[in-house]
Amino acid sequence: MKISWMIGLILCSFLAASKPLHAEDAPDWKYAPELLSPFWQDDIVRGESVLFLKAPNGETAEGKLLFPAEEILEIRDASGKILYEAGIDYQFQKGESQITVPADSKIVAVIPDALRRPADSQPHKLTHRDGNGEIMFGAKLEYHQLQTMVTYKKASNNWPVKMPPFQTEALPKTLAKLQTGKPVSMVLLGDSISTGCNASGWAGGAPFQPPFQDLLAQHLRMHYQTDVSLTNLSVGGKTANWGVTMVDKVVEAEPDLVIIAFGMNDSAGRSAEAFGKDIQEMIDQIRSKSPETEFVLIATMLGNRDWPRLNQDLFPQYRDQLAALVTPGIALADMTSVWEEMLKRKNDSDLTGNGVNHPNDFGHRVYAQVLSAILVED
Repeated sequence: MKISWMIGLILCSFLAASKPLHAEDAPDWKYAPELLSPFWQDDIVRGESVLFLKAPNGETAEGKLLFPAEEILEIRDASGKILYEAGIDYQFQKGESQITVPADSKIVAVIPDALRRPADSQPHKLTHRDGNGEIMFGAKLEYHQLQTMVTYKKASNNWPVKMPPFQTEALPKTLAKLQTGKPVSMVLLGDSISTGCNASGWAGGAPFQPPFQDLLAQHLRMHYQTDVSLTNLSVGGKTANWGVTMVDKVVEAEPDLVIIAFGMNDSAGRSAEAFGKDIQEMIDQIRSKSPETEFVLIATMLGNRDWPRLNQDLFPQYRDQLAALVTPGIALADMTSVWEEMLKRKNDSDLTGNGVNHPNDFGHRVYAQVLSAILVED
């Protein structure tokens, strides 16, 4: 168990070493409010990521969308610079969620075994659950460059996950400030996902999309036309018990809203009860020093099920611990349930940024969309 946690710490700390680009600093990135439109509400899904996997015969490749599509509006490479041609680079049947890529397409496609590496061939041991080699580790842009972005109009809008509503009752003080144009101070406290790991802006590649926290802050600034500051205290490899030690740093920022986002590293061995107690301790200590502060608790995305170092059973238990803490002044952003449903419809390789425990650009946008749904009225 200790070894499992340490491996997660090495992975996340290594990835968190680079300083992410903020939205306003990204060279090619341009803010567009529709990119923060909740995918479960909108008729159009924008830039959904697919990693096309070749069939056993090697002649075609296939990928799946979250929803059946009425119309494919465009398919581009992950950088956004290459536009692919319908009927030449890909084939699609109206009302289906599957896209087929022919052998001579310009779209990147790989055999499934290309996402594996020989045992002991990588800096971090990522033994596949089936024991056949290791999961390919993507330090920065390795998965991003294999993925393709699909924008399409939905043929149906079936999404069974209960998504968060606009939190007028849970977050009245924060929302009152936003709605009246007063400055709002946000603090983010979490692990490497919250440092921005594997967003293309963090990794220094086109389209230089910022991570979820910068997307959220920029969206709030533009929507409410007010100053929204973000203090990010997240550190890669950390667990919730470390978060308790950061309370004084959180309070120094005089936050109106604290976003707490742990769970990925905790899942290498910490019980749900211990996790829940740590989150409660953070909230209690912050409130004792800053009683007007409100909170959003993020139930983390899922890690790769093929990586046995993570205890997959703990993710929904952590979510339930967080849900039990929701009272006036505390809201839940349930990324766990969102990721569970997405992985029923897509492969982990479609959504991952590093192969094991980080989101890609699309995943960071989904994080930002869930948080935006809580803080921006539909």
